[in-house]
Amino acid sequence: MTGNLHVGLAAFGAAIAVGIIGMKASDAVGRNPVASTKVLVQSILAIAFAEAIVFYTLFLVK
Repeated sequence: MTGNLHVGLAAFGAAIAVGIIGMKASDAVGRNPVASTKVLVQSILAIAFAEAIVFYTLFLVK
């Protein structure tokens, strides 16, 4: 396997993770609109960590 496959899989996984996190965050806000600020903060942090996976693989492959 070349490094390109790993980077592609990491990018695909990060995109899927961001979508799932956003879906669950909007679902949580729909259930409890009062907690929207707390849910927003936690989901932004989780999305940032999920996107960081791509950068880790880029630096590890090269």
